[in-house]
Amino acid sequence: MTNRQELIVKNVDANKQMILDAERWLWAHPQTGYTEWEAHNYLVEKFEALGYELNLAGNIPGFWTDVETGKPGPKLAIFGELDALDIANHPESVNGMTHCCGHHGQVAALLGIAAALKQPGALDGLSGSIRLIAVPAEEMIQLAFREDLRKQGIVSYMGGKVEFMHRGVLDGCEIALMVHGGNSGDNIDFVCGKGMNGCMAKTIKFKGKSSHAGGAPHLGVNAQYAAMLGLQACNDLRETFQEKDTVRFHPIMMGVNCAVNIIPDEMKIESYVRGSSIEAMKRENKKINRALTGAALAVGAGVELCDRPGYSPEVHDPDFMRLVEQCCKDLVGEERVGFNYSNWSTGSSDFGDITCVMPGVQFFCGGASGTAHGIDYFITDPNRLCVNSAKAQLFVVDALLENDGAKAKELIANYKPEYPSIKAYLEAINEMILDKDAVVYDEQGNAKVDFQNI
Repeated sequence: MTNRQELIVKNVDANKQMILDAERWLWAHPQTGYTEWEAHNYLVEKFEALGYELNLAGNIPGFWTDVETGKPGPKLAIFGELDALDIANHPESVNGMTHCCGHHGQVAALLGIAAALKQPGALDGLSGSIRLIAVPAEEMIQLAFREDLRKQGIVSYMGGKVEFMHRGVLDGCEIALMVHGGNSGDNIDFVCGKGMNGCMAKTIKFKGKSSHAGGAPHLGVNAQYAAMLGLQACNDLRETFQEKDTVRFHPIMMGVNCAVNIIPDEMKIESYVRGSSIEAMKRENKKINRALTGAALAVGAGVELCDRPGYSPEVHDPDFMRLVEQCCKDLVGEERVGFNYSNWSTGSSDFGDITCVMPGVQFFCGGASGTAHGIDYFITDPNRLCVNSAKAQLFVVDALLENDGAKAKELIANYKPEYPSIKAYLEAINEMILDKDAVVYDEQGNAKVDFQNI
């Protein structure tokens, strides 16, 4: 380690107990996206106690603050995510929710970073500024709830990072960093791949007509049957998905709201269409909408299609990855770091919205056991998950912003974002928005079909 790196380790270790206490408190107070007020309030109190002036998101959880070095230079964004998952069967769930993706560890580490940056000498030799961001709603869940928030004008987007982009929180930021907790095994502390899929969020409502299921089924139109037929049609499309696009479609039927002796008049479905490019997501989503529409038409039902931009594919800049990899090796040793420059994940994260407009790397740190999003997920080594995470991120901060921010400036100058600005990006993803009754019948039963937004 360099002298600067040894100082970073010392500064983080000086606040180790606060970090570990935060991890335990946040684990015990999980809340899902756009409702994370307990975590928000806890962290606001801790950040303000450290002397930070915070900018609050206001009508949703989350906040940000800038750490100024006193010298001009690039602005680096560092994220921590607030939200948990609704997974009631987890043995430590609270009100049906659990942090079984480890986001609470991210914001515990973010608190540790904030504390370490207040230590003497922490900013010596650095240029530019660091924006620390506690962001809500990474998990793309509870789509109906988020759509209600959108209709009320509380949010404009389903995901927290793209919502923060829309609100101007990322204005001026030029490069971004985040660490996600996970289970990387006992022998590896930090891992990272090339990137991951994007996703489009879908809410589908099949609409039928209720009637007596035994006495007069001929007078009804069974929305559940239409939904089942539609999902079978979508399954039959899977062999047309090309491997290079890593497309995933995984719907869940939300159930009917009627008795067993009533023909169901409504069936709701939630799903994503995931893919390695926005173009692939749009193309395959059009086919899926066609299949759902055809199923409704086949049984005389209606179908309402609601498509929303979810997350864009996350692509890590390889030069930035190499810098992060070296920082991780400096901290824990080469044998405990596993970066793979060709590995692609079929999961999704709204960090992809960030990498569409600026260089960014989201890497993963160990410290958890079990399956992510599973009932066996636990934090077994919070020191690795949170304390080492804070140290590694601060190593990266130092590498980027030392020497007048030379390395950050180089990465920013050489990066070719998919979109030239946040404004251009938001305009592009807004084209995905679709709200349509895809099948409309006239009085004679003839149907007009329209399942596209272009």
